[in-house]
Order: sequence, then C-alpha cells, then structure tokens
Amino acid sequence: MTRTSPAGRTGTGTVKIAFIGAGSVVFTQGLLADLLAFPELRRIHVALHDIDAERLATAEGAARYIAGTRGAEPVVTAHLDRRAALQDADFVVNTVQVGMNEATRTDFGIPARYGLRQTIGDTLGIGGIFRALRTFPLLRALADDIAELCPDAWLLNYTNPMAMNVMYLAQATPLRRVVGLCHSVYWTVRDLADLLHVPYEEISYLAAGVNHQAWVLRFERDGQNLYPLLDEVIAKDPQLLRRVRVDMYRRLGYYPTETSEHSSEYVPWYLHHDSEVERLRLPIGTYLDIVEENTAEYERTRDALASGSPLPVEGTMEYAPQIVHSIVSGSPRTVYGNVPNHGLVDNLPAAAVVEVPCLVDSLGVQPTRVGALPPQCAALNRAYASANELVVRAAVEGEPRHIRHAAMTDPATAAALPVERIWDLCDDLVRAHADLLQPELREVLGH
Repeated sequence: MTRTSPAGRTGTGTVKIAFIGAGSVVFTQGLLADLLAFPELRRIHVALHDIDAERLATAEGAARYIAGTRGAEPVVTAHLDRRAALQDADFVVNTVQVGMNEATRTDFGIPARYGLRQTIGDTLGIGGIFRALRTFPLLRALADDIAELCPDAWLLNYTNPMAMNVMYLAQATPLRRVVGLCHSVYWTVRDLADLLHVPYEEISYLAAGVNHQAWVLRFERDGQNLYPLLDEVIAKDPQLLRRVRVDMYRRLGYYPTETSEHSSEYVPWYLHHDSEVERLRLPIGTYLDIVEENTAEYERTRDALASGSPLPVEGTMEYAPQIVHSIVSGSPRTVYGNVPNHGLVDNLPAAAVVEVPCLVDSLGVQPTRVGALPPQCAALNRAYASANELVVRAAVEGEPRHIRHAAMTDPATAAALPVERIWDLCDDLVRAHADLLQPELREVLGH
C-alpha cells in the first residue's frame, strides 16, 4: 500500500511495527486489537520480540487470533533475536520490564524491612529509581540497534519509570524520535466525566506536568468550567474525601492525573503517617497483587490458545495505535506524550521530561507548548524532576553516589528515613540488583 512514512516521505511497502517485550501478552493483545481495527493498518507487519520463548509463542498465537477476529491480514513474525525484529521497522513499541516479577518483589521487600512504604513503586521513590537503573542498559542497547537497523523509526515507550527512561534516551542515546506513552491523562478525564455524569465527548480539557503527576489545568463543557460541579459532587460524598488525589485537588486547586495509589508516592505527606494511610485507605504494596494478577491473566491467555478457547478481543484506547494510524494515514489527532521539555513548560527544568498534548499527523509527534504551570503544581513537579535528573546522571556519568543523592532528594523516601538509612537501603538494593546494573553503579558505598 502507499503510505506516508514516519520520515515524512511517500513510499510503498508494508508498515512494520516491532514489539519489544511482546511477552507482556495481555498488553500486546490490547495494542494489536486497536491497531488492526484501523482499515489502513490491517496488512501491517507485526514483528514480535521477547527473550522468553514460551511468552513469545503465546504472543504470536494471540496476534494471529486477534487478526482473525478483526478480519485483518497482517504479516506476523516472532523473534527471539531483537535485531531481526527491528530490521527496517517503522515503529518500535517498548514494553520491556527488566527483571520481571522477581526484581519487583525485591523493590518492595528490601525497603519494607527499613519501614519504607510503597504502593506501586514504578515511577519515583526507591522502586522507581532501581527500576530505572536496571532498565537503562536495555534502553542503551535497544537505541544502538534502532540507530543501526531502523534509524527513522519512532520509538513508542511504555516501560516505566516513564520520565526517567525518556530522559535517559534523550541524554545517553542518539535517538530523537522518542515519545513516552501513558493512559493516565485520558482515563483521569474519563473517570471525572463518569463522576460528574457528563458525556466524555462533550468535555474539553488541557493537562500538563510530569508523568503520573500532571494536572488538569482546564476542564470545561461548552466553555463552562466544570471544576465547580466537581466541588459540588465531592461535597456531597464524604467517601471521595478519602482519596489522595481528591485531597491533593482540594489543597492545590488542580486535579492530578494519576490514581491515589500512585499519587501518594510522589509527595511526603501520606505514606509515612499511619493516620493518613488509614484515612486515605492506602493499600501498601498493592503492586505485588497486580503482578500476581498479570501473571494469572497471561496464563489464562496461554491456556486458552492451547485449548482453542476464545480470547477476549477488546480495544484499549491506548495512544500507540493512534499515533501509528495518524502518521501512516495523515489523519490528525491529539494525544498526550512524554517528551523532553525544550521550552514546553516554562517553569520546569529544560532537561525535564514533561507530559503535554501532542499533535500527531504525517509529520510525526509534535508537542504543544503549554506555558507556565500554577506555581504550587510546578513546585511538586520540580522535586520529581530533580530526582529524575540525579538517577539519569548516575547512569550517564557512572556515578554511584548520585543513586543515593536521588533517594535523598525523593520526597517520600526523605520523609520516611534518616540519611544513613537511605544510604544503607541503596547499598542493599545495589547488592540485590547488581547483575542488572551497569558495572560502574554496582559499588557499595556505606555511609
């Protein structure tokens, strides 16, 4: 078919999308269900890569099943060799989780022995820091392969911690066609629409900030501000006051774009206090339950394919399929993306990765300048961005002390532990994750 390529050139050929970490089968299924629903994308080349042969085979089987239900005829290939999957790709979707479930349990188990509470542990804080540090070597190798094998491809990153990973890619690799994708802005506004009984399609909104801590800056219907209606709904339901994001909204004036479980980890006010954990019903360690459920859902998919049972094929409203469709077809749309600041948000650091609306069309992903955030929101985002910068500097400069500096700077960690315990905790996690870290960062420093 004739298409406009990601480079903006008109050419012929089949659009190739490489899925790196395709063994995240359920997530891969959702993305494929969305992709193959577009008529223009029903004959794409889907190249699946994973290092786990069983999960890769399951992903391939699911892809073929979804294609059948969608009436699509994609080319589906499966590769244990990443480079084969990347060769001549137009888009690369990254969903890799380095270390998988065992590493995640370590991220929760060791800090818990220090009395440090976490709920999700994938974005900021101790969990986010070490998830990033063990992901960076993979990102460096992936970027080197993309630069060689498909230099014009767009890298669509879903792997957390989103902001740290995109910042690392910007600073440590030659890639520039990179955007980090997260559904939190979209689902926040969908949930607010349901809460207010207002059709989502009638709402206009603008959000900006950093990933998992952006803010709904404008929230309107027919040009009328919907925040007063939200205030009325909250006032009538005391249970809403027992949500972290509602508490933050009431105090800061702008609704945060991530769940209460996530939001509680990025500030010093909640997890360290027993009374707040109880008042706001914070589920400590909840991500470990999510890990187990994800494993169980993968096993259900694997077993269904083996037995010939039907699989659910549901769209996800994720941004990656929309981006692919807009670039290939030229149909413009707006999505929210995580990109280097470069003047997009005036009162956040230039090197920070920010989450802003982006126009997508045949020219690619084009971020929108937002201007200045409200000062109270920017202040929280700057603390988040400072920790991110130190983690990335640790890797780029090979400086293990910056790992500790990042933990000292992190709001929730600093609220919970004295500085010597923070360094001890970092030493323990370095020992536990050493095989997954770049060699320069494996040093145990003591106090």
